Amino acid sequence: MTSSQQLINQTAQFVQQTLQNAEGGHDWWHILRVWNNAKMIAKTEPANMLIVELAALLHDIADSKFHNGNEEIGPQTAVTFLKAQNAPEDVIEHVELIIRHMSFKASFDGSQFHSPELAVVQDADRLDAIGAIGIARAFTYGGFKGRELYNPEIKPNLNMSKEEYKNSAAPTINHFYEKLLLLKDKMNTASARKFAEERHRYMEAYLTQFYGEWNGQL
Repeated sequence: MTSSQQLINQTAQFVQQTLQNAEGGHDWWHILRVWNNAKMIAKTEPANMLIVELAALLHDIADSKFHNGNEEIGPQTAVTFLKAQNAPEDVIEHVELIIRHMSFKASFDGSQFHSPELAVVQDADRLDAIGAIGIARAFTYGGFKGRELYNPEIKPNLNMSKEEYKNSAAPTINHFYEKLLLLKDKMNTASARKFAEERHRYMEAYLTQFYGEWNGQL
């Protein structure tokens, strides 16, 4: 059986190769940041590090938003890879469950799966969605999709269904209110909440600056 460190190294190589041409907000560098965040958060949590690291590495291996909304391709790709590496069956099952339940859109389903490892990886991913990098990622994806920066006539939809969220083509600024500013209060762990507070304040300050410039006041 492959050792834990070998398995992690092989997984990192697989993910880096698979995502080498990915959209800039969901590329290998995003995975690397989430992986590092997860290792940091897990230090103070009762989590299995092998599962944490594998889930962090594989969580966006085939993001549904880049595969016509297919929510099966990501978990299936991860499982196929891990089986090929002879990873333990219980590890594969746990990683698959984390990938299926960790995304923001999964929260619309009222997720019934919880584990310390899910809490860590979910927080690690959510931290990368807020703050300075979160802002950069939001506008990178908005540009990738050809969306407006902002349109004062299109108000944020704060009561979206899952399908409305998945199919939204609203301006990028709306995404702050529909997701990014909500993440601070959705963190699972104490260490992630600490980092989220600062990143949240940065986004609020950014929006103040944005509106001031938009309206010619700054």
